[in-house]
Amino acid sequence: MVQLEIRKNAYYDSVTLMLISKELKKVAGVTEALVGMGTDLNVEIAHNIGVATPEFDKQVTANDFFVAVECRDEASFAAAMKKVEELLNKKTEAKASSYSPPTLEGALKIDPALNMAVISVPGRHAADVAQGCLDHGVNVMLFSDNVTIEEERALKQFAYERELLVMGPDCGTAIINNVPLAFANVVRAGDIGVVAASGTGTQEVTSLIDQLGGGVSQVIGTGGRDLKKEIGGLMMKLGLDALKNDPKTKVIVLISKPPAKEIATEILNIAAKAGKPVVVSFIGGDRKEAEAFGLVAAVSLEDAAHKAVALSKGAKPEDFTSFSMGQAKAEALAKEIAGKMAKGQKYIRGFYTGGTLCDEAMKLIIGSLGHIYSNIPLNAEDKLADAKGGKSREHTFLDFGDDEFTVGRPHPMIDPSLRAERVITDGKDAECAVILCDCVIGYGSHPNPAEDLALSIKTAKAEAAAAGKHLCCVCAVCGTQGDPQSLTRTQQQLEEAGAVVLPSNAQAARFALLVLANLR
Repeated sequence: MVQLEIRKNAYYDSVTLMLISKELKKVAGVTEALVGMGTDLNVEIAHNIGVATPEFDKQVTANDFFVAVECRDEASFAAAMKKVEELLNKKTEAKASSYSPPTLEGALKIDPALNMAVISVPGRHAADVAQGCLDHGVNVMLFSDNVTIEEERALKQFAYERELLVMGPDCGTAIINNVPLAFANVVRAGDIGVVAASGTGTQEVTSLIDQLGGGVSQVIGTGGRDLKKEIGGLMMKLGLDALKNDPKTKVIVLISKPPAKEIATEILNIAAKAGKPVVVSFIGGDRKEAEAFGLVAAVSLEDAAHKAVALSKGAKPEDFTSFSMGQAKAEALAKEIAGKMAKGQKYIRGFYTGGTLCDEAMKLIIGSLGHIYSNIPLNAEDKLADAKGGKSREHTFLDFGDDEFTVGRPHPMIDPSLRAERVITDGKDAECAVILCDCVIGYGSHPNPAEDLALSIKTAKAEAAAAGKHLCCVCAVCGTQGDPQSLTRTQQQLEEAGAVVLPSNAQAARFALLVLANLR
């Protein structure tokens, strides 16, 4: 049976409702559930999953909150609604201690000194909201996506001329004056400043800086398109200038996928004149470009962290391409694992919640594999036609944060369940040897992202063993001990599930390759 409750003219944010939908599916007697606002997208999803009743189509409007549940009986629906109320009340209680002014003007009246706004509204409204903030001299972190590149250019040109930041659009990570914004980690204060066009890339570098004993001064996100020719690297230039003049910043780190060539030259030229050491991590780019300007080039995100901390301590930066456990120990472990595998196991499957981490892993190992099929392929010919609904092909790496996977559901760092399902599915493939995953903790992420992943790893390994195979699962946890989820606790959950847990994305990728190299 399908049961429906509608609350007219009630509003809740979409991420909260998506997470409640997930929790309802765990209630006894519930087989499917959708909790949301009556948007066109949610109406379409309701029909697709079979919870759109005739009453739903007649009564639900875009301004209405609804709960649609496929369940065994009235009792299970009542239990589901009790759960809805419990979760909504928890959200309300969390907000009760603070006042949220309904307008920017109202906020500025309360505190005229406010100079930073975090914007998360639908993309079609985001540029107007951002422009309003800039008009009032307020810096912007634009979390919203689906902002046109023309709108981005106009916003950033306006801001650049007034020395205001526009971090974004689609900016997921920043740390300003030691305050983490959006998806960010709890890292100690220090003298390393970061300007980055990558959210999870930034989290990886700053978390590793913290683990290595360093600390950060400021972390400025630019949005992933900032270094495209159309934008011209305006915010990276402004961020560089800010860190150059910041007395608390001793070392600067730049993080991005390789920029357009002419933009790279401009950025590197500015960095060369910063008067401070600059570490450049253009992921997968040519290190010689940076070195030609006298800058320190990184060979991975982990290497960037190592070099930044070395420079901060006055030491000589050297390439880090080994394993924290030691090369010999890593090789011995990989050989032992490979020796347990059945004939025919030969492929790596990489399943990521962080797009940059997926991209970095592919770039680190594609030279040894030849082809890696993906929804974000390094080569056009390796594009998977149907990454979500289809099957993996040979070596396959998936970014579960890509649009194909996030329509109608939260980002996988918030809801990792879809990735967890894929671990089990691909674990059944007779040719799958290694499953490679990230696990990103910190603010904004799921309260316990390791839980679903650990369960799926345990299940996949058990099913593989029953089929006469040995499945190797390799995980890298991105985060710190200070994060709400705890680095140690997250690592322990994954280790207890049978995963090989390594301290960085780069080490995890290299270890997966070592296992393949030792196959019979």
